[in-house]
Amino acid sequence: MWRPIIEKFKNHPAQEKVLRILFERGFQVDNEKKVKSGKIEIPHTQLAREANVDRRVIDATTDTILKDEMLKEIFQNITSIPFLRDVAPSLELGVIIITPEDAASTGILAEVATVIANHDISIRQAVSDDPYFKDEPKLTIITDSKVPGYLVDEILKLCTVKGVSIY
Repeated sequence: MWRPIIEKFKNHPAQEKVLRILFERGFQVDNEKKVKSGKIEIPHTQLAREANVDRRVIDATTDTILKDEMLKEIFQNITSIPFLRDVAPSLELGVIIITPEDAASTGILAEVATVIANHDISIRQAVSDDPYFKDEPKLTIITDSKVPGYLVDEILKLCTVKGVSIY
């Protein structure tokens, strides 16, 4: 999925940086070339500062998005979700971060979820980094309670898992 999108920006690395920020944050581009999170408009100058590019690169990126049907469909419908990883301890939830052997392989989430469920622990959220988007993708699982240490040992026995951390 990600390769065809990046391919459209291969000759424009600054626009690719902007595109990655838009995608990662779940920002939308409306028909008036405005970047939004829901109904909140994100100023192009703020995006430019974040991407370390000139504001005109933001304008060029939104132009490119709106001229391409696939990109337009994606960036007019993408949304962000609250990611509970960093607030989970404050909410007394557990966090398991999985480093996979090969993030592109199938069944990682299913195997880990099965181990967790076998211990009667409920999963509240599971977020997987896209292996085409992140250099070191992780699977983050938020559970309804703190994670016992023995669960780490069981998860590490899975052939799809290279590493596990909890907090």
